[in-house]
Amino acid sequence: MPLDGKEWTARIHGFQREAWRLETLPWYRVPSEDGDIQDFLDGRRIDAANYSSSYTDGLRKLRAEGKSKGRVHIVSRPLTDYLRFEFMYYAVHAAAGDDIRIMDVSGRDNPLAGVQDFWMFDRSEVVLMNYHPDGTQVSREVYEGDVSPFLEYQRIALAESVPFQEYVKGLDV
Repeated sequence: MPLDGKEWTARIHGFQREAWRLETLPWYRVPSEDGDIQDFLDGRRIDAANYSSSYTDGLRKLRAEGKSKGRVHIVSRPLTDYLRFEFMYYAVHAAAGDDIRIMDVSGRDNPLAGVQDFWMFDRSEVVLMNYHPDGTQVSREVYEGDVSPFLEYQRIALAESVPFQEYVKGLDV
């Protein structure tokens, strides 16, 4: 079942305990980010110490309510410009309570090769994120089968990844 608009908003804001995402792409094509990416490439950075947004405020609120939001992003080096840009925001999102982890598969087999991006809500509902090869989102769709494989993907992703802050120590991103 395709998922857009109010139905998507209800999922992303209405979970009871946990929202978790697997990210597999080196670049996500989001037209609204084009200017921000160019600013980043031109050397302009956000002030992480003073950065606040509705997203970071929402993360803090979720944590206060006892809920969690997390993700594992599968990467390989060298990092794309997009990943370097995204990492700038990951730093402030992690500080606000987003449990961000990185699975670096540089020089090793990817234990989740072929698994597509997805969100999982409360370990009981999966939403598949469909993208073109260039990272442009095509659609979201509710997965209607057994979620057990996705629970296993999450287990593997968490076991094979490290916390974002640990990953970026010593990296020039």
